[in-house]
Amino acid sequence: MTSLDATFAALADPTRRAILMRLARGDATVMSLAKPFKMSQPAISQHLKVLAEAGLVSTTVRGQERPRRLETAPLARAIDWIEKYRQMWEKRYQVLDGLLEELQAMKPKGDQKK
Repeated sequence: MTSLDATFAALADPTRRAILMRLARGDATVMSLAKPFKMSQPAISQHLKVLAEAGLVSTTVRGQERPRRLETAPLARAIDWIEKYRQMWEKRYQVLDGLLEELQAMKPKGDQKK
């Protein structure tokens, strides 16, 4: 699996996306990340493992705490990939808009809807 595949696979789950949204506000421990969810701490740890394998989350050691941190580089690569396709589709829509304008201009005046 490529890193881009791992990023999109990790983002496919709503719980993992919610965890990333929380980490966007700052580092957090597993216990604090688990609080808003109706699931066990081991289940949250599994989600964090998937996020870590995708490079989206890292762990630091502060004494006995091991807070998780959001890593944005994989998200930036995903955004770059999406942006290339967005630009391609935008160009295609512009061509289609031009064709539609040409067709509208070719209609006899009595056929145009008001």
